[in-house]
Amino acid sequence: MRNIYLLKDLAQVTGHSTYTLKYYLRLGLFKEIGRSPLTNFRYFDDATVESLKGIRKLQNDGLSLKEIKTRLTA
Repeated sequence: MRNIYLLKDLAQVTGHSTYTLKYYLRLGLFKEIGRSPLTNFRYFDDATVESLKGIRKLQNDGLSLKEIKTRLTA
């Protein structure tokens, strides 16, 4: 069974700020898996957590966000 996270929970689990996660969403580095029809809250899962770990590793390796996006979409 997979875990489902709200944006604030995703920030806590990954160590990224909510502002950073919103910026990454705007850039298209990752996507929500769904939204609540009542509250419009975004939902994320364990695959998103792994994706964000990969993004952080690539940043630590010196890649820019543009280069990371290119790698993720390739």
